[in-house]
Amino acid sequence: MSNLTLVIGNRNYSSWSLRAWLALTQAGLEFDEIQIPLFMPKFKQEIAKYSDAGKVPILIEDGTVIGESIAILERAAELAPSAKLWPDDPLARAAARSCAAEMHAGFFALREHCPMNMRRSVPDFRLTPAVEQEIARITQLWTELRLNYGGSGDFLFGHFTNADAMFAPVCSRLRSYHVPLDEVSANYVSAVLAMPAMKDWAEQAAQEEWVIAEEEVD
Repeated sequence: MSNLTLVIGNRNYSSWSLRAWLALTQAGLEFDEIQIPLFMPKFKQEIAKYSDAGKVPILIEDGTVIGESIAILERAAELAPSAKLWPDDPLARAAARSCAAEMHAGFFALREHCPMNMRRSVPDFRLTPAVEQEIARITQLWTELRLNYGGSGDFLFGHFTNADAMFAPVCSRLRSYHVPLDEVSANYVSAVLAMPAMKDWAEQAAQEEWVIAEEEVD
């Protein structure tokens, strides 16, 4: 049995669970998994067994509880330094942490109006002005990072990093809601969604039977 256990929500809806799971998986870390469906009967009762915060994801390491995706990403980087989940160059590393923090703390309109739903495809979805503004900021950020740090790789800093883990659910959202993208952003989204780990997560999400009505937007 691994000394790491990751508690996640629904694969179809839980963007924060995806971020943590993806970082641990890409780092090559072995971990046990516990899934607690969001907003289902006894969710609060079940999640309370692992954390008083009442949120997923939760990483449990030798009895220590680590909450919040961004903290779990940091721990994954510490546990698997060879995976280089943060760039080696100090300034690139600072830029990666900066964009990860911006994602963690912002883009509330996108989260509200375009929830992650990996089973859905909404070709004619109408974006609100606030969502359009946030998407413009995200694609600007991606373009700048790819230009400054991407090199010949497919990801924001060339190879996969925690910054990509933070934006992976955004890539899923943009594909689900058929958002038009510039070439750089479209190529980046395709690269993220083509990752074997992302495909594995999406395939398992498609098999889930749980439905959260509020997340089924048209």
